[in-house]
Amino acid sequence: MTSANVIDQTGAVTGELGLPSVFLATPNRSVMHQALLRQLANARQGTHDTKNRGEVRGGGRKPWRQKGTGRARQGSTRAPQWAHGGIVFGPTPRTYTQDMPRKQRRLALRSALSVKAEESQIVVLDSFAADVPQTKTVVKMLAAIEAGKRVLMVLGSHNEVLERSARNLPEVRIVLAGNLSVRDLLTADTVVMAKAAVDQCEEAWA
Repeated sequence: MTSANVIDQTGAVTGELGLPSVFLATPNRSVMHQALLRQLANARQGTHDTKNRGEVRGGGRKPWRQKGTGRARQGSTRAPQWAHGGIVFGPTPRTYTQDMPRKQRRLALRSALSVKAEESQIVVLDSFAADVPQTKTVVKMLAAIEAGKRVLMVLGSHNEVLERSARNLPEVRIVLAGNLSVRDLLTADTVVMAKAAVDQCEEAWA
């Protein structure tokens, strides 16, 4: 059975915790890839826009007469071949939203969690109790466990002291277990999970 180290808020290892079945699935990399592409696509705003020859300003008058000048015929100075003319086949506002079946989304999350567990990149945080928020407390904890550059903290419920202690660290991202995503998991070097978050993951995606 796969297990993860349990640490306190100083980073000291206090024991081991056997991970539930949601962390022991056989990873489906193709579904993880599809879920990651879906999340990246859904994050796009799709507000890009260019003007075609009918939308740019000017060019209403024919620049010269049709025949007799020796030059090529032109109907507008805002045609695409002219400077300041319209754009041909340019981007226009659209939606990039992709859909994905619920079962596949759940499978992708189980696969991502299992990959992190298999690579021993999951650490369970026993508790975090402090009177006032202190960034250095989180920095020392992460340094003690050699967390790496990118750290994902998964909480079962909001912990204002911990969230305020880590919000000044650009390499640390804090999410609730219910908002966990494949992208957050795959881009993290270390996943620090609260005990309550482990239980919530088992209940939600097992």
